[in-house]
Amino acid sequence: MWVMRLFILVSAATLCVSAANNGNPIAKTANGTLEGTLTADSAIRVFRGIPFAQPPVGQLRWKAPQPPANWSGVRPAAKFGPRCMQHALFGDMNFRSDGMSEDCLYLNVWTPAKSAREKLPVLVYFFGGGFMAGDGSEPRYDGESMARKGIVAITVSYRLGVYGFLAHPELTQESPNRASGNYTVMDHTAALQWVQKNIAAFGGDPKRVTIAGESAGSIAVSAQMATPLAKGLFAGAIGESGSLLGALPPVPLAEAEKMGVRFAEAVKAPNLAALRAMTAEQIQEATKAGGAGAGVGRFSMTIDGYVLPEAPVAIFAAGKQAHVPLLAGWNSEEMNARAVLGRDEPTPEGFAKALARLYPANAAEVLKAYESADVLQSATDLASDRFISYSTWKWTDVAARTGGGKPVYRYYYSRPRPAMRPEMGNATAGLAGGVVRGNNASAPRPPAPRGAVHSAEIEYAMGNLSGNTVYAWTDDDRTVSATMQEYFANFIKHGNPNGKGLPEWPALSVDGSGNKVMRIDVKSGAEPETTRARYLLLDRLAGAAR
Repeated sequence: MWVMRLFILVSAATLCVSAANNGNPIAKTANGTLEGTLTADSAIRVFRGIPFAQPPVGQLRWKAPQPPANWSGVRPAAKFGPRCMQHALFGDMNFRSDGMSEDCLYLNVWTPAKSAREKLPVLVYFFGGGFMAGDGSEPRYDGESMARKGIVAITVSYRLGVYGFLAHPELTQESPNRASGNYTVMDHTAALQWVQKNIAAFGGDPKRVTIAGESAGSIAVSAQMATPLAKGLFAGAIGESGSLLGALPPVPLAEAEKMGVRFAEAVKAPNLAALRAMTAEQIQEATKAGGAGAGVGRFSMTIDGYVLPEAPVAIFAAGKQAHVPLLAGWNSEEMNARAVLGRDEPTPEGFAKALARLYPANAAEVLKAYESADVLQSATDLASDRFISYSTWKWTDVAARTGGGKPVYRYYYSRPRPAMRPEMGNATAGLAGGVVRGNNASAPRPPAPRGAVHSAEIEYAMGNLSGNTVYAWTDDDRTVSATMQEYFANFIKHGNPNGKGLPEWPALSVDGSGNKVMRIDVKSGAEPETTRARYLLLDRLAGAAR
């Protein structure tokens, strides 16, 4: 009898990733059976557009994501789901999504596993875009290359803007947790809960899940570390440029509710029922530049007492965050010098004038910390730190001290993208890895880079240079990509980026002394940290402002 039962269990597990009659792979999830596709060489099985929650529409708009409904028969998983509602803020973003819709809570899986018994490490990647734009279908996040490293790779789509962050007194009142906003954070947690329940069907190990993301995606990773709702759902974290400990910080619930009330007034919705009665297109129109609700500003994460019980800075300072290995860093030119200089000239006098404007009580201290012979570089460093680098440093610094002894690895990415291919013509490089053509005002055009700009590392880290035909990639770029992806893959597999053939990457010290940072470039290597003093200064100024 026990032999027969064992045979049945093994057979069931084997069939979780098997072939349909047409040769396509089949995966049996808790909600039903999926039919995916194969890569050209049949090495990777791909399942797109998998619902990890019910569509957040109608009465589910501005509610916590609900478990997905079951289905009968075999559900096709060949196409990406729709991208979430958004404006074309970055005209160079490339989507493979099935249009745009409020019904957008889908994820995508790339797996090299041939059966459910393989227990491979898992990567769950959250896209960037300021929580205002982006999608898991973007080619720069494609999971095939990571899957070829023996990793089950997943990208997740999640609610953006007003759909993901609206707080309102009526929403707080109807919530069993007396909280509102943070629906995006709960979307991320729901995706991780889906992974725990279903990833074995794709050959993944639920005990070896690493979450990762860039920019807003990196901030999302820090939020998952901070929220008690996600405890135990992942075993490692990777952050590329950004954390809640300084970038897009959450606001108190009462403040977020006031913003929600102002938005409702702007769109002439007298109550929550009227807001939910509006179409997604009406709401989206209201939030665009010049729209009725555009004046309320950005919708922020909320210190709601439930998803975020207190400020993330306090959560990490007290060691209440998830204690997992962390790998995080930033790029050499996260923001252009003009963000500091404004219209002032790039001269010592112009820099001093800008600092007097930005730090009226501390200009001399900031000047001492950032002053160099290259004014443009000084302004670039400060602009980058103010934008996102400081928040990433803060995250790694405090995690090394309060993370329960789990290792923290910090990188500094300095490889600029190469020139664009000649056939790109008169186009301008955009912020999302593509180009901006003509008079497309929806995508800001950055000036010529002095280093690795914000988001430049994504294709390198994910092994997706070949998927971006904008740039004339060289052998040096492919070397950098091979190094960075191998570090990431090692970390996903072992919680440690080090491996054969790679320069040694030491973890940070608990007290910050003797720290080394991995500079990732054509010649990568660990270098002594030289910027700690300026980050300690920014940390003190940030603490005084709180």
